[in-house]
Amino acid sequence: MLGKRIFTGLLATALVGAPASRVSADGGDFVAGALIGGLIGAATQNERNKNRHVVVRRSRLPSTQEGREIQTSLNYFGFNAGGVDGQLGRRSRAAISRYQAYMGYPATGQLTPFEHSLLVTSYNRAMVGGAGVARLIASNPDGTRGLLKDYRAQLAGTAVAPAAPAPAPVQGTAVTATAPAEEKPALPNFMGAATARSLASHCNKVSLLTNTNGGFVTQATMSDPAFALNEQFCLARTYAIAEGEELAAKVEGVSQQQIVEQCKALVPAMRDHIAALSLKPLDAVVQDVSSFVLNTGMSPAELGGTARICLSVGYRTDDMEMAIGSALLLVTVGERPYAELLGHHLSQGFGASRRADLAVAWYDAALTAIDDGATPVFGPGQPERNGLIRKAAMTLQGNSEASGATRKVVPAAAAIPGFGISQ
Repeated sequence: MLGKRIFTGLLATALVGAPASRVSADGGDFVAGALIGGLIGAATQNERNKNRHVVVRRSRLPSTQEGREIQTSLNYFGFNAGGVDGQLGRRSRAAISRYQAYMGYPATGQLTPFEHSLLVTSYNRAMVGGAGVARLIASNPDGTRGLLKDYRAQLAGTAVAPAAPAPAPVQGTAVTATAPAEEKPALPNFMGAATARSLASHCNKVSLLTNTNGGFVTQATMSDPAFALNEQFCLARTYAIAEGEELAAKVEGVSQQQIVEQCKALVPAMRDHIAALSLKPLDAVVQDVSSFVLNTGMSPAELGGTARICLSVGYRTDDMEMAIGSALLLVTVGERPYAELLGHHLSQGFGASRRADLAVAWYDAALTAIDDGATPVFGPGQPERNGLIRKAAMTLQGNSEASGATRKVVPAAAAIPGFGISQ
């Protein structure tokens, strides 16, 4: 069946059990776990895989594409990180500290998501800027590294980068000839614009404003509920990316690019359910996804591990459909705290229509699960997040219970047979 074929490739990346604890990016040790692949639904083999021993071995610092990008960018802006080998060792950390000090950030040697994005994005802009970049460098007293502050200033004043102009049609050629007629929908499509927004760029701006404000909004200081939810969405995105990367690092024999390509198969398989998020209430969406889950032939543990990895890939690559599809799978197999993400997508319009009325139920499902004892997955050391998100979500909807003293009760989704979803 379709679900089985789609998820056969994904099964190689599925990891059983709860996510591993956070590991330092410079750690010399890492855990390499292996799951022996096989046909989806081969329950006997899956049980044997669960009982395989985890092997711990000593290794040098891992070399990553992200590490090479960071080193290349640091070297370009004059913060000498040495040879580009993808291993962020002491020399690279010292270069990161110099970059942070120059930009006025705490010189920790560990990049925050915003600092990382600003550094790499600025390098990429400089590479394609041509003569305009050369003029900026020549006119700036700090030379090449002055571009960093110029680009940061532009980011602070622009929420979304202007779109590139569409290419002009070739003279004498009909515009409609550029795409087959059968690929054009018969009806106008007003939903597609939501998927074009960049959450990564949005979170860069939110991070800059948070730093300017001196820290995150709290329940006591909240004056703009939309911005409070923006901050918490971007914080949850960072946690989701880190969790999935830790899991993916333990998969042997599969490269990072292979994982990305395999996760792309999730999107067409779940496109109808992703679209339904903007149209149907929580219980109807989860019920529909539960039928899909049953047809995959995969266990909840396998789907949960796969979905965590693909959730990370979706946010890291700015693929909102992949992120929403992964979050829907996690909620459906019983990981209710991930429902917070779907509330954010609906309240802020990333990959979905802006539906504050539908968002509240997803927020409540996540917060209620945590109140009832589920382990928080985003900001686990910040118990006050629950009150802040509930107050902001209710205020955004215009609910009179915005004070958080009482809670709107939303019926839980129907149980998925055999998966033990909490009611």
